[in-house]
Amino acid sequence: MTLAPPVLDFLVRRDDWSETRFAEGPPPGALAAGRVRLRVDRFALTANNVSYALAGDLLGYWRFFPAEEGWGRIPVMGFGDVIASRHPAVAEGTRCFGFYPMSRTLDIEPGHVGSTQIMDAARHRDGLAPAYNQYVPTAGDALYSAAHEDELMLMRGLFMTSFLVDDHLGEHALFGARSVIVTSASSKTGVALAFQLSRGGRARAVGLTSPRHLAFVRGLGFYDEVHTYDEIGSLPAEEPVALVDMAGNGAVVNALHRHFGDRMKYSGSVGATHWREGGRADDLPGAKPEFFFAPGQIQKRSRQWGAEGLQQRLGDAWSEFRNASASWLCVVRGEGRDALSDVYRATLAGATRPHEGHVLSL
Repeated sequence: MTLAPPVLDFLVRRDDWSETRFAEGPPPGALAAGRVRLRVDRFALTANNVSYALAGDLLGYWRFFPAEEGWGRIPVMGFGDVIASRHPAVAEGTRCFGFYPMSRTLDIEPGHVGSTQIMDAARHRDGLAPAYNQYVPTAGDALYSAAHEDELMLMRGLFMTSFLVDDHLGEHALFGARSVIVTSASSKTGVALAFQLSRGGRARAVGLTSPRHLAFVRGLGFYDEVHTYDEIGSLPAEEPVALVDMAGNGAVVNALHRHFGDRMKYSGSVGATHWREGGRADDLPGAKPEFFFAPGQIQKRSRQWGAEGLQQRLGDAWSEFRNASASWLCVVRGEGRDALSDVYRATLAGATRPHEGHVLSL
């Protein structure tokens, strides 16, 4: 057993995400029977984590890692190592990929344990998406590569979401659309979706981005067209389109629906990179906007394809995307409170650079 470090948790005010603080304490006490303690090694912080705060109450993201009243712990993707175990099927030293808090340690209460997953069955996680309750031992992880841990933290969850969005669109024959419009085209989730659309060849990928990210997005080569937001009114509107909104900017969604009218065949909300810009109208023409819930698609495909079948398809697509990302992704490492606070503030403000991926540790 490895001694746990003193407690350090990054907390966010649930009604004002710009207000943050660190909660400190002595090292956590002895583990109860059946529990496991992980030392959080490092984690990725991206715009997608802001989406978790936005949907914290709606989809239960605040419940994964309880905090004191009025405060929350935003989940992140990362790696942790088992430093203490009182569960007979979980060995100390096991390294796991999964959903972690921005903290030094995490205690879980394993339910089902197998070579490919350790499920946290803690009571506060009842009813939450199973996909986010699992910790994947690296020894049984088909997607794991020790040389690419940073890429896995930064983009595995984002890529899975994009893979599932693309699968959902394909399953429904693109809802009759010929092009897919992706807002916040420079976001890593948007980039991954454009890659999947390009890989599948089912539809044209049309990216919308800000002027300062225009050159970056066009340089990727994944989008068939890239435009700035102020060019929405000049987009050809004769053919049916599908919208995948990564930005969460109500004004942009309103403008797109009104521009395309009944030719807007699908409107899915995925992210919130522009979370400050709300205000989506209720009476928009075209398809009714809906929230895309990735875990629901995971559960459906797991039933239809089997868990191994899903992982095989995902693994093949991930390998291609990871290799393609080597030309543009720059990993930026940071350690300690100041580094985390700085990256969080920049991410919240939408001020991070799209080619950078921030990996942090406490």
